[in-house]
Amino acid sequence: MTVETFNQASYDCSKAITIKYSTSFSSAIKLLHADLRTPIFNIYAFVRLADEIVDTFHQHDKALLLQQCKQETFASIERGLSLNPILHAFQQTVNHYKIDLNLVQAFFKSMESDLKENAYDRQGYEEYIYGSAEVVGLMCLHVFCEGNHNLYNKLRMPAQALGAAFQKVNFLRDIKADYQDLSRMYFPGCNFHNFTNVEKLQIEADIEKDFQQAYQGILQLPIKARFGVYVAFKYYYSLFRKIKSTAPAHILQKRIRIANYHKAYIVLRASVKNRLRLI
Repeated sequence: MTVETFNQASYDCSKAITIKYSTSFSSAIKLLHADLRTPIFNIYAFVRLADEIVDTFHQHDKALLLQQCKQETFASIERGLSLNPILHAFQQTVNHYKIDLNLVQAFFKSMESDLKENAYDRQGYEEYIYGSAEVVGLMCLHVFCEGNHNLYNKLRMPAQALGAAFQKVNFLRDIKADYQDLSRMYFPGCNFHNFTNVEKLQIEADIEKDFQQAYQGILQLPIKARFGVYVAFKYYYSLFRKIKSTAPAHILQKRIRIANYHKAYIVLRASVKNRLRLI
């Protein structure tokens, strides 16, 4: 046996976690170039690990678990090893692609706020979006650019916009579960019991701007990353359009989803556009 056996087992764990938790993201990751799939699986699984601590483990000391996860994450990055397969795979990706540790720090800051904040003002909301979503887009951008710092700096803002758009769509989709199960309202100034169409329209206009900025960046991504990211973009934009056509009262009652046949159609259309070099 060699360390490569443990490395590969850790990568396999990260891939399994991603597939189990998100069919949409795992499908999009599989459309990336083979060189990029493992590191993106590693990033997603790490993010999922922290999310589970703050969203699911209600019978345990979540603050302690998150602090231990944070300490072990940074320790593993420094030593280049963790006995936790998900953290081991993540540190491999961080070290190989020289991902900025400030991004990891900002991510944990947002996760920590989920343990103590029930509602956000505008500044808190923007800080939370940055740490929980925009930095994930930037971690992935480190992988996509493969050491090209000029390209990374050029695409930094669109990558943040894409992460923000995904997160805000998630907030709208999950608004019922977030409030009823976790007592959270992320959108500043909004009240779950009086969520109006005016408020919904304002949120949607903000998300639309994020999507449009993100799309311009996708067109400039390296070819190895472009198709997979574009499909993820289309998945979420389709979900966003469905949410836009849904009344606020319905969103508060039922989680909006995209049917599997629609997802398959999105991939088919994207494949045609990709072959025609339209993306």
